[in-house]
Amino acid sequence: MSDETNEIRWTRTHCGKMDHGGCTLLVGVRDNKIVKVKGDPEGFLNRGYICPKAVASPERLSNPNRLTYPLKRVGERGEGQWERISWTEAIETIAKNFLSIKETYGAKGVAFCQGMPKGMEHFVLIRLANIFGSPNLVSVQDVCHAPREITGLHTCGFYPVADFHLKSRLIMAWGSNVTGTNEEGEISSLLLEQVKNGTELIVVDPRKTELAKKAQLFLQLKPGTDSALALAFLNVIVSEGLYDSEFVEKWTAGFGELSRHVEDYSPEKIKDIAWVDADLIRRAARLYASSHPAAIQWGNAIEQNRNAFSSARALISLMAICGNLDVPGGNIQANEPNIMALGKYVRADLCPNKFKEMIHAHYHTIPKLMTVPGGFFRKAILEQIPYPVKGAYVQCSNPMLAYADSRLTEKALKSLDFLAVADIVMSPTARLADIVLPVATQFEANDIGHYGLGHGYILARPKVVEPPGECWSDIKILNALGRAMTPADLWFENPDDLLELALKPAGLDYKQFVEQGYLKGEEKFKKYEEGGFKTPTGKVELYLSTAEKFKLRPLPEYIPTEEDPEYPLVLTCAKDPFFMHSSYRWVPSLRKKRPVPETEIHPETAAKLDIKNGDHIIIKTRYGRITQTARLTDEILPGVINAAYGWWFPEGEKTGKESWTYANYNILTSIDNAGAEFGTPNLKGIPCSVSKKGSKA
Repeated sequence: MSDETNEIRWTRTHCGKMDHGGCTLLVGVRDNKIVKVKGDPEGFLNRGYICPKAVASPERLSNPNRLTYPLKRVGERGEGQWERISWTEAIETIAKNFLSIKETYGAKGVAFCQGMPKGMEHFVLIRLANIFGSPNLVSVQDVCHAPREITGLHTCGFYPVADFHLKSRLIMAWGSNVTGTNEEGEISSLLLEQVKNGTELIVVDPRKTELAKKAQLFLQLKPGTDSALALAFLNVIVSEGLYDSEFVEKWTAGFGELSRHVEDYSPEKIKDIAWVDADLIRRAARLYASSHPAAIQWGNAIEQNRNAFSSARALISLMAICGNLDVPGGNIQANEPNIMALGKYVRADLCPNKFKEMIHAHYHTIPKLMTVPGGFFRKAILEQIPYPVKGAYVQCSNPMLAYADSRLTEKALKSLDFLAVADIVMSPTARLADIVLPVATQFEANDIGHYGLGHGYILARPKVVEPPGECWSDIKILNALGRAMTPADLWFENPDDLLELALKPAGLDYKQFVEQGYLKGEEKFKKYEEGGFKTPTGKVELYLSTAEKFKLRPLPEYIPTEEDPEYPLVLTCAKDPFFMHSSYRWVPSLRKKRPVPETEIHPETAAKLDIKNGDHIIIKTRYGRITQTARLTDEILPGVINAAYGWWFPEGEKTGKESWTYANYNILTSIDNAGAEFGTPNLKGIPCSVSKKGSKA
């Protein structure tokens, strides 16, 4: 949409890079400046909804903290001494160093790193890595998305997505706070519309969220015990015969083994593990089993401890035995629109041995894990296991804050022979780089949202304004690097042709796609009736037929969370509705809403520790200590500490202070005892202690 009203030009686009989101936005521009952002009432996912981050998103564009030209390090790594250079020199320097490493150590000696996928740049980065010959695309999938997606592929042959577009009798939000932090296109407006129209709601969460306050049943569990609670649900449904017997008999494998296995997970046994009343567990399990169709909206909170595989397996088993897989209003196998297949787009054919050569193959992680977990990436740098990694390119990511054990991350990044970072501002990670590249934000470049995420649609994100200074989009940077260090004929004169490439099978060019707004796959359900499930047995594998072959647990289990008498409290964290992981604490209006990192403590726990609202507190684990500000609330359980995650202080970066250590949650975490399947570290359910800053405790 574009028209002229009071000299304001309005453009329809979709939100991105403030969270996974996908809300349709109307963006008003005057004189190359965004003067207004509002939700589109006709939005495919949001129906006019817009979150505080989207409202504030234009502040990114003209922020004084922005990087606006390439920089080369001139002092010691981390000192913050820089020299301005040209783009030509920047691209040539990166290409020269990576090609030198490739000559000595092979292409796998260079790693290409990304945070959560934020747009097409993620897949262009994979394309660059594959063409360069490196199998090592490093990401945070071990704690975000992969445990759900890949467990789904092994269990039922697809990634089960909650269908908010068609009516559900019940939605169970498990570790998903969509009214606070919209994720992967599951926008709160669609869920709330269903609840308003009579859909019942169960919420499973350690925190009493706004969504929990709307629920018929709220199960406030101990952080890190999701798999135990889900197994208790299975116990009730199986023992009381509440399952869909026709579906189970025809379309599942291993129901007998699962039935016997869950006998050990009665609600009476699990109540002391998960801190949820046994009667409440039974009521919730019965309600889910008796409501058809029902959807489980599972958040990535369940993926942030070593039980991630079992938690996802148990929840998929719930979907399956209750007949809620690939039915309207249940958990569906989304059908992709007619766009280029991911493998073809990223040129997987040019790196045919990738899955055998990726760093984590050495650790026998679950097959189909497409990105290297951060813990194994750092081992390759510091211990040269299974081989040395000497160079890295980082985009859309801030590993110094995002990876478990931030001290280890610092040590690893400082040990690299060469590090290049592309970012919007000088982050703690960028500060350690040899070359820093200034990146255009969303609104300043053309992009496509939700490609490759398995939700069955892609979203148009057209350019709205010109970027400041010499900023380039991530896609433009990657295209230039591709032309400089791989065969140029696999890249393009115009980087936007990388968007056209993805759309080619649809018969649309990018301009036509923008006019259309989004592409959605065909609406078709119960596809298993035509050819079974895409598993070795052709059925939903409640008992994994490949367990022995891949050294996986055949049935979901609960591995007890850590306990330590010296650290009697239970530490967890949650995403902040005003920030995106470690991003945007330099955006004034968002920082005003959350000026300091706040730790939620129950008043009963605080009273025992003589802590009052607003006190500075020390949080300690066996791995480290940080300082945050206490906020007393009964929205969490006594004995649970919900610390703020992703905190650093951009104002400290200007003076070279260690702004990232003071309140950084990942100072408190470790990669020890990571889950075998994905290398997932324990980020939740960690033993901790808390004391008032300045006390003798």
